[in-house]
Amino acid sequence: MSTMTLRAAVVTTLLAAGSVLATPAASAAPFDLVGWATQGGGTTGGGNASPVTVSSSSALISAMQSSSPAVIRVSGSIAISGMQKVAANKTIIGVGSGAAITGGGLNISNVSNVIVRNINFRGWGDDAINVQYSTRVWIDHNSFSNGNDGAVDVKRASDYVTVSWNKFIDHDKTMLLGHSDDNGGEDRGKLRVTYHHNWFAGTNQRHPRVRFGNPVHVYNNYYAGVTSYGVASTMEAGVLVEGNYFENTEDPFHRGEGSSPAGNLVARNNHFVNSGSGDAGGSVKSIPYSVTLDSAASVKSIVSSGAGTGRI
Repeated sequence: MSTMTLRAAVVTTLLAAGSVLATPAASAAPFDLVGWATQGGGTTGGGNASPVTVSSSSALISAMQSSSPAVIRVSGSIAISGMQKVAANKTIIGVGSGAAITGGGLNISNVSNVIVRNINFRGWGDDAINVQYSTRVWIDHNSFSNGNDGAVDVKRASDYVTVSWNKFIDHDKTMLLGHSDDNGGEDRGKLRVTYHHNWFAGTNQRHPRVRFGNPVHVYNNYYAGVTSYGVASTMEAGVLVEGNYFENTEDPFHRGEGSSPAGNLVARNNHFVNSGSGDAGGSVKSIPYSVTLDSAASVKSIVSSGAGTGRI
């Protein structure tokens, strides 16, 4: 048996046993789906549907609002207005590094099984991606810049979501999880999201800001020059913050935010460069899936070379 084959066999065995592995930079996590979006039956989007390529707003909207499963390839830059509905069982994926959706955003509402990958979102007026009352959603390898309000907001009883390998640039309210303190009747037991290998470059707040979700998993992200705060756990939330790289970020994570009371936050194995030490406390429910955890010190190089569009 070769060394590579032997190592793969060992990794497979350990993952099957539920171990979380720390890997060196040379073996960065692959771009496959992991985390909460693998749960509840998994997330396949349009599955094996024959891909359709769109290059206009009318074609994009028609394809993503179809009642049939679809794999939609976005070619070039498409301007839309407002928040456009995305129907269930859809994969929306950009072609190359230049695919863009500008001016408006995607509303993933009251649906399940949606994948959004490799899109540049710019200049949105409300949210770039809004997920509400939806389950099994994967948001991966997109880039977000120069928009209004939230870049990726997940709220209102949504569940089983993974947000991975995205790049957020010079934005204020990056990612909200749970929209209000008085929505516990819908949100308790839900809002379970994994955030991993995202790159926050000069962003301000909400990376993410969490209510009610427990456990929420924030691992192997690169925080570069975050100006207000990184992660906030509030209002009955339980957030595991592990293996992240915080650089020039005075407030990497804390409990409570604004008028929202403190939630629970467990921090472990993070790497800090010219950054604060963070505020952690309480306990968090156990993570039900296995991941390959990159060593925190290697996250900057891994994420900066792998996050955003044009990598898949």
